[in-house]
Amino acid sequence: MEIISYVGFENRNAKNFVKKIFMPLKNRSRAAVKQEYFSNYNFSFSKVKPDFSFRFIPVLFSRLLDNIISRLWIFGFCLAVLLTVLCVKLGLTYASEHTGPIKLKDNAQEELAVLDSIMSSFALDGIDYNENGDIVGITSMANPFKTSVTFQTYTVKKGDTISGISKKFGLSNLSTIIAINDIKNARALSAGQKLKIPSIDGMLYTVKAGNTLAALSARYKIPLEDLLDVNDLSSQNLMVGQELFIPGPKLDSSKLGEILGTLFKNPLHARYRLSSKFGWRADPFTGARTYHSGIDMACSRGTSIFAALPGNVIYVGWSNVFGNYVVVSHANNYQTLYGHMDKTQVKKGDIVSQGTVLGTVGSTGYSTGNHLHFTVYKNGKPIDPLTILK
Repeated sequence: MEIISYVGFENRNAKNFVKKIFMPLKNRSRAAVKQEYFSNYNFSFSKVKPDFSFRFIPVLFSRLLDNIISRLWIFGFCLAVLLTVLCVKLGLTYASEHTGPIKLKDNAQEELAVLDSIMSSFALDGIDYNENGDIVGITSMANPFKTSVTFQTYTVKKGDTISGISKKFGLSNLSTIIAINDIKNARALSAGQKLKIPSIDGMLYTVKAGNTLAALSARYKIPLEDLLDVNDLSSQNLMVGQELFIPGPKLDSSKLGEILGTLFKNPLHARYRLSSKFGWRADPFTGARTYHSGIDMACSRGTSIFAALPGNVIYVGWSNVFGNYVVVSHANNYQTLYGHMDKTQVKKGDIVSQGTVLGTVGSTGYSTGNHLHFTVYKNGKPIDPLTILK
């Protein structure tokens, strides 16, 4: 029969007792641990089993469970605070990036009318052309290829453009002057620059080994007789390095757009939400049918706004409608307007490249939240930006 006496244990703290039992045994022998245990707690015994400490495991587990349960409310409170902060942040972000049309006052409507008239004035002296480079109002001769091509030299004057020079010399497509003079950037013309101007539309071709006049005729879909006539050739014999004038061909629209600077790029490079489209819409406050001259691109305040095309800054200022806004004039009678800016970073007269930072997104003027109002004008009239953005 085993007799164990718990003399002096009743006033001991069970937590300290357990701690003693499970203390690390590093550098201590089992005998030393037993001796310390029994000397501290005055156990008297006739026989002690080596597994005596397992009787306290349920007590330890029970106390641990009680502690966890008693502190669950702390965990729940922290979780609730975290979720609340997250929801508030998401709500504020949405609110700051939410925008919609609002009813403009009478003076604002008058301001928009003035702006439209100003934009129309930019188109009065402009020369329009389509995406293939064909100049509006000029048609090619029915068959100009029966006479040989002639060339003359033109000295660029201040304010000259490729389209203006083409029209001056009766050329119907911009590709001709661009290709003949190997122009890489149409907006880089400078006063005093010399240009080679042909008498008819077309491009120059340098003969390569193996080329024949018949093959070139088939390639460019030009009658063989026309190639002979336009180049004043008496035979079909060609020499490597010989320069031929090919009447009629044009640069492809994408290459032409790259040179002319008419390939639009998105004015926002960051993520945004299209909160309002171009055209007629119902006012969310009044239900009235109103016309929206651009698109609204909602995003965070301070987001950089970039020039959609290279061009000249023609206005930087304040409008009751658009708040801080910038207007840039581009080739081919395009203008772009960037409204509701928080800050502007250019000034009137600046020449900007495609991608130049014009300012940052804000909510100035008539605005219900942070966003960019982006309008594109063509010949002084607003068009849907989504039809030309890449």
